[in-house]
Amino acid sequence: MATILTAVVHKDGVWYVADCPEVGTVSQGKTIEEAIANLKEATELYLEEFPQSDFAQTVVKTFEVIQA
Repeated sequence: MATILTAVVHKDGVWYVADCPEVGTVSQGKTIEEAIANLKEATELYLEEFPQSDFAQTVVKTFEVIQA
């Protein structure tokens, strides 16, 4: 069974860090694609050990801040 999950990616030094907020898994890679591929693998392994039938809905919104 396939489930669509979210990957939130940010750069940390030379690494891209990918986070799956619905499951709580995190991974990294030298490229965005590698970070997401590693996150997918980590999430699949996690879900093999800790299966979930219901995932929290993730809402991604943007907001504006004023910098002095």
